[in-house]
Amino acid sequence: MPRSSKLPFHADTKTVVRAVLGVLLLANVGMAILILFPPGGSADQLEQQLISLESQLKTRRAQVNRTRALVQRIEKGREEGDQFLEQYFLGQRVAYSAILAELNTTARQARIKPKEAAFQLEPVEGSDRLSMMTITANFEGTYADLMTFVRFLDKSERFMIIETLQAAPQQNSQVLDVRMKLDTFVRDDSAALLPVGDPR
Repeated sequence: MPRSSKLPFHADTKTVVRAVLGVLLLANVGMAILILFPPGGSADQLEQQLISLESQLKTRRAQVNRTRALVQRIEKGREEGDQFLEQYFLGQRVAYSAILAELNTTARQARIKPKEAAFQLEPVEGSDRLSMMTITANFEGTYADLMTFVRFLDKSERFMIIETLQAAPQQNSQVLDVRMKLDTFVRDDSAALLPVGDPR
């Protein structure tokens, strides 16, 4: 009978030992899993991810640099375009008198006589600042002087384009009646003077 009284104690001890061993086994298995398959990947996988991220970072930096360079080129092109407009195209307020004065001065230099002139202004499609001015002007002069006049106009800084030129000799004379149609461009400075947000 004394032996039977110890059996429950031994049974409980074995159960506890088995439970502790089971817990330790599970803990070891868990540690082994963490070592073999760490969260976020193995060291090799993490290194590959780091290499991939560094490559992506370089690519993004290169894209940012290209975009920045493109923006700088666009801004430079805009500035050069504005400078070109300022240098070669007259403002609309002074265009009529300036073109007429240049035609008369150039005609005197070429020794031909300026006569009546007419102007017509039309907007350039697709532009809110440019208009095309068409000048129809009449002159008198010899053929040689007319050619000199055309060369002077070709070298003008006003960017004038000869659209048509008609010349007819006067009766019993070497003098020609000349009718010339020229095109040039003028800028509308009033658009640049409007305040930001003005709906006009």
